Parts: sequence; C-alpha cells; structure tokens
Amino acid sequence: MEWNVETLSLLSIPLISAIVGWLTNYLAVKMMFYPIEFVGIKPFFGWQGLIPAKRRQMAEIEVELVLGKLLSVEELAQRLDADELTKAIERRLSQVIRKVINDVMAESAPQLWAALPVQGKNLVYQRIENDIPNVVHKMVDDFQHNVSEILDIKELVVEQLVNAPELVNEIFLTAGSKEFPFIVRSGLYFGFLFGLPTMVFWYLFQAWWILPLGGLLVGYATNWIAIKIIFEPKRPRKIGPVTIQGMFLKRQKEVSEVYSAIIEKKLITPKNITHVILHGSGSAQLLELIELHVNDAIERYVAIAQPYFALGVGSENYHQMKALAVRQIFDNSDKYLLYAFDYANNALQVGHDLSERMQALSVEEFEGVLRPAYQQDEWKLIVTGAILGMLAGGAQLYFVFM
Repeated sequence: MEWNVETLSLLSIPLISAIVGWLTNYLAVKMMFYPIEFVGIKPFFGWQGLIPAKRRQMAEIEVELVLGKLLSVEELAQRLDADELTKAIERRLSQVIRKVINDVMAESAPQLWAALPVQGKNLVYQRIENDIPNVVHKMVDDFQHNVSEILDIKELVVEQLVNAPELVNEIFLTAGSKEFPFIVRSGLYFGFLFGLPTMVFWYLFQAWWILPLGGLLVGYATNWIAIKIIFEPKRPRKIGPVTIQGMFLKRQKEVSEVYSAIIEKKLITPKNITHVILHGSGSAQLLELIELHVNDAIERYVAIAQPYFALGVGSENYHQMKALAVRQIFDNSDKYLLYAFDYANNALQVGHDLSERMQALSVEEFEGVLRPAYQQDEWKLIVTGAILGMLAGGAQLYFVFM
C-alpha cells in the first residue's frame, strides 16, 4: 500500500503540471483583458488588464499598422454622392432651417420679422428650401476636397477606443477568437509534457527545490511556447508531409472578415465619423466651410432687396445675423446628419474594402493586427505564469510530499 501511495504521488507530478500549465495560461489571457478598470490601490497595488490599460497605445498602433494604411479618408469621402445625401437629410434639414430662420430673425430683426405676413415668411422658407440641394452639393464638394483637414482617422479611432475600453477588448478577442482558447488549452498539454522530466528528476534526487523549479519552468514555457506557436513561423514551412504556420497568420482570410465587420459596425461608423467631424480637431475647418456657403446663400437670398433689408436690419445686425445663422446650422447639424447614417453606411463600404485589403497584406503586415496586444507586455504574462507555476510547485511539495 505504501508503494502505491508513493507511486500515485509521483504520477501526480505531470498531472498537477498539466493543471498548472492550464491555470497559468488561463490567468495570462484573462490578465490581458480584465479587469477593464484598475482594481486595487494605485499605482502599484492592483491590476488592470494590459490592453485596457494601454488602449491609447494599442489604438495608435492599430492605426499605424493597419487602419491608417488601408483606409483613406479622401477615398471614403469621394463615395458620398451629394444628390443622395440631400435626399437623405432634406426633410429634416428643411425643418431645422425653418427654426434657424425664425430664431435668427427674431433675435436680429424682431420688428421686421414680426411685421412680415405669413405669406411672406412662407416665401422666404420656400426660396431657401428650394436652394438646399444646391448648397448641400457645394458643401459636399468642398468637404471632399478638404476632408483630410476636417477628419483625422487616427483621432477617430483613438478617441473611440480610449473612451470604450470594452471595445478594444472585443476587437482583439474577436480577431483572436481561436488563438486565445488555444493558449489556454495548450497549457494543459505542454504542462503535462514538461511535468514528465520533473517527475523523473524528483524520483532520482528528491531535492526540495525540484518541484518549485519545475513549476516555474512549466508556467514560463507553456506561455512562451503558446505565444510563439500563434505567430511562428510566419510563412508556411513544410516539415516532411506536414505544413506548419503560425495559427493566427494561417487564418488571415477569416480574421480579416471578422475584424473588418466589427470595425465597420462599432468603430468607423457614420455616427462616430460625424461626432469627430463636429467635435474633433477639424471642427473649426468644418465651421469655416459652413460659414462660407451659408454666407454666400444669405447674400444671394437678400440680393434683390438688400438695400431695404440692410436699412431694416442695420449693417451691424446684418453681420451678426449671418454669424448667428452659421452657428445655429453648425450646432444643429447632428439633428439632420443622423438621417444620413444609413445612406453613408451603404456608400462607404468600410467593412468590405477593409476585409479585402487586409487579406492582401503580407504576413508581416498582417501580424500587426493582433501582435501588438502581446508584443509590448508579453514578458509580464510569461513572468507571471512562471511565478504562479513556482507557487503551485511549492504547494505540491508541501501538500503531497511532506
């Protein structure tokens, strides 16, 4: 019976090593993504998922390596058709314009506007509404020619990912949907294999340090090997009848499709683009563009009656009126632009084009889709796995063999 207990204890070493390998790899993956916010006492006593903690750097890397190279804002802007855009927003824009006219005139020339009969006001509304397609067409044309000053794709991506750390996680977890579970499972297999020599050394020498050292090596090696297998070798390599290639790189077509779909649906969307255009660093340029075309339209609307209009409003009020109109149209732009989202989404075709271009990347370029998630901090995961493995080996020594 004593012999059986010793034998079972000995055989438990590779089994426990397998569990240690699985556990350390499982924790390594979880620690990459969770918790989303820092838990503990800053700055040293606690933890935040590596990717949420470095989401700004991750976002910038994604732009530099993938999105910034494959998506051109100039190309996307050229896909917008002014006529189709006008159809999408015209009804809501007309309502907004009527309100802007009422507010501006009530503030700039209240007596003149109050004295104008309903028929006269309707004529003003009608003339302006009839001119909307012309104004929108000119603005879209100018926007297309100046889009690089108004919309910065890096700003768009970085701002969205910094404000939504859960989206950063989703992008990487979706792109690596098969690789991350493999990392966890591989810990079980490699842990068992590495446990066999540990068992042999323990049987021969039974030195107290063998099990903690074996656990350390299991935790370190299982994480290191799993990450290497995902990305190495970069290009297909034939070994006898078997062709091997890094798991992630082998799935370039599949990853391109799922990655592009989530980018289109949740990141580079018409809503997010509009938000950055209106509130980002290029908003001042957009305001200038609106000012140019609104002022031009107002000058044309009042050209016939301008001498009398100027007398009724006053030169100073007239300029204030134009500035107020520009500001109100800009401030209310989200109210009518949201009606263009469906049209813009179909016109831009972000997901389709991104997927095709990602599939055409070299393996070195494609590696940048997911590799940045590991590269900067993978040593932390490996070291953490080693420490956890050493602790598990120490626990095994204490509870099983002492």
